Amino acid sequence: MKRFGQTIRLKPEGVDEYIRLHAETWPGVLAKIKECNIANYSIFRKDNTLFAYFEYTGNDFTGDMIRMAADPEMQRWWEVVKPLMEPIETRKPGEFWADMSEIFHVD
Repeated sequence: MKRFGQTIRLKPEGVDEYIRLHAETWPGVLAKIKECNIANYSIFRKDNTLFAYFEYTGNDFTGDMIRMAADPEMQRWWEVVKPLMEPIETRKPGEFWADMSEIFHVD
């Protein structure tokens, strides 16, 4: 299992819609997340900053992310939620949500 932390900003005008959408996340999106070996997935909000945490339990992260991105339901979901967010400037090339480095963990 590998833990991931990611961050992104919400556009001020998108906050309410983003929260509403995630309160009613489409069943096909939830199923695809689980099918692609993502577990214990949470998104936290402070003002206009989002922090996501999830655990990857599979053995081919790249392959699972390609499979997720190819899913038509997931593509429709992203078309709705992505315009509500804006990536941070210091993200790596190719990232939308910026990956964070884990600096501490205790079980």
